[in-house]
Amino acid sequence: MPEAAQHLGSGKVRELYALDDERLLLVASDRISTFDVVLPTEIPDKGRVLTGLSAFWFAHTRNLGANHLLALRPDGRSTECRRLQMLPIECVVRGYLAGSGWKDYTATGSVCGHALPAGLAESAKLPEPLFTPATKAATGHDENIDRGAAAELVGAALLDEVEQASLVLYRCAAGHARERGIIIADTKFEFGLDGDGGLVLGDEALTPDSSRFWPADQYRPGGPQPSFDKQYARDYCDSLGWDKTEPGPELPDEVVAGTRARYIEAFERLTELAFDHYLTDPEVVLR
Repeated sequence: MPEAAQHLGSGKVRELYALDDERLLLVASDRISTFDVVLPTEIPDKGRVLTGLSAFWFAHTRNLGANHLLALRPDGRSTECRRLQMLPIECVVRGYLAGSGWKDYTATGSVCGHALPAGLAESAKLPEPLFTPATKAATGHDENIDRGAAAELVGAALLDEVEQASLVLYRCAAGHARERGIIIADTKFEFGLDGDGGLVLGDEALTPDSSRFWPADQYRPGGPQPSFDKQYARDYCDSLGWDKTEPGPELPDEVVAGTRARYIEAFERLTELAFDHYLTDPEVVLR
């Protein structure tokens, strides 16, 4: 436990500590989850990739809105951040038709209440990015909800603000990433309110855990895409016939190495920094 900090809770990947009444400490472990189950095998340096990449995006988008970042610690996996009243929804933005969005579309012709043109292929680019909220699940799977259900949870006016903030962040990040050879197919944001009721981006942002990152030069709509995120580990687990309940399967060395390499390549492409540079000087991502 960090010195003089109170442990508040554990997530699938992060440990949460209270530093004082106004500050929290988020520590990103190397745990990996697939299908909402934490696997027994860790991915070396994964927590540092998540922390460094989130900090990079917080710095890169701070002109677009407030975020919770206060400081990075020298270990490269710990973030000091502002305490917020977190909203009870996941703020998902989809630019491409994949994952649960594709399943929803094939069943209904819509994604979370958004009607789409007929005949779209899997992984197709959507006419416009879609804001598709989901519930937050403490255990088990998050569930996609429509706009009406989200408004019941947070209020219509705040939902409008959250939607606009999410779309602005996504478009900014997607443009930055596309110029560096990565398609951000979709991503998930979490927002909270500060003491004055202001909207603040929290948790992590635009990482391989919260996003689908596809190599642009290999993009071919019509099926699943190769990726820089944890889909590689997820595909391995899926190939085993595992029932997606506890306990999760062990990952072999080659899947661990392949997953780690994909995370680090995403970090280096998006930040244009060597990962080793980040390890020796985490604050380089803030400059």
